[in-house]
Amino acid sequence: MDFSISPELIALRDRTRQFIAQTIIPFEGDPRETAHGPSPELRHELIALAKKAGLLTPHASKKNGGLGLSHVAKAVIFEEAGYSRLGPIAMNIHAPDEGNIHLMEQVANPVQQKRWLIPQIEGKLRSCFAMTEPSPGAGSDPSMLLTTAVKDGKDYVINGRKWFITGADGSDYVIIMARTEDGQATMFLSDMDATGIEIERNMDSMDQCFAGGHSVLRFNNLRVPDDQILGELGKGFRYAQVRLAPARLTHCMRWLGQARRAHDIALAYAQKRQAFGQRLGDHEGVGFMLADNDMDLHTARLHILHTAWLLDQGEKCNYESSRAKVICSEAEWRVVDRCVQIMGGQGVTGETAVMRIFTDMRAFRIYDGPSEVHRWSMARKLLDQKV
Repeated sequence: MDFSISPELIALRDRTRQFIAQTIIPFEGDPRETAHGPSPELRHELIALAKKAGLLTPHASKKNGGLGLSHVAKAVIFEEAGYSRLGPIAMNIHAPDEGNIHLMEQVANPVQQKRWLIPQIEGKLRSCFAMTEPSPGAGSDPSMLLTTAVKDGKDYVINGRKWFITGADGSDYVIIMARTEDGQATMFLSDMDATGIEIERNMDSMDQCFAGGHSVLRFNNLRVPDDQILGELGKGFRYAQVRLAPARLTHCMRWLGQARRAHDIALAYAQKRQAFGQRLGDHEGVGFMLADNDMDLHTARLHILHTAWLLDQGEKCNYESSRAKVICSEAEWRVVDRCVQIMGGQGVTGETAVMRIFTDMRAFRIYDGPSEVHRWSMARKLLDQKV
């Protein structure tokens, strides 16, 4: 494995770093940042700035208007974008749109791509992915899917309820996972303003960085023409893996940027703050936390790069992406938690970005599969190995 970075990628990394530092970070704290993510007005302003800088939707294929980044290249650029909580929004690489763009490029037909994907790559549309359901429906166990799609002429009539649907409020289209009459899971595409889609409410959550927040959706006799099936009937769970394995990893990349930002702030604080006659960082209790941060950041980055390299080789990487998700989410969380501790009172106020990173990141150990579910899945595969 050669993790050396080409001169072209170095130049793109440095350009992204400069764009985030000089153009995007000044928007942090803008009053248009709401409890449910940046407002549409703020998002459009940030998108325009990224487009002007040539950094909009870099992960999309070149034929569709992106930069065609490899997974390893995404690891480098997404970390830089994640250095600001608004960076992924500006560059159109935030969740769930980033994963949906990847899925639509892989699975959607040309008509569907023209209608939804291309405008999304251009930053004109947002999307959401409706999978998770209230109990007793699908959560970590997708086999519990309850939303139904019943054939009626050339349409499918969809009924069900979803929640924790990131970005639903303000989305232009939705990818819906539902069961057809034969019991198989299928993905359907629908405009969000279609009759039969209701946003019941937005859920209050610790994190506030996702455009549109997290919503509860109800599908009440939603009619979806059969030409809006995404891919083939009955292959919904298979397509979910097409989306989820890379999407777990891109979460790791973006949050690594936020963890690095928190560490940089805490390090600067430990260098200048005096306590008991010396710099705060000279006390072993603080210095050791900074060293542990450096090791956790390095460990997370190596696991991201390793899994990204495997994906670039065409490997499926379901096991490896689960492993990276657990390692990175927990390592990056430890980094941010230590940063709060290092900064003391400053760490639990809005005086710096650290508190906001702390509250935004906590959910990372839960969404796209809690750490415990990934460990359980990995353990089953390990136990099934021949020894």
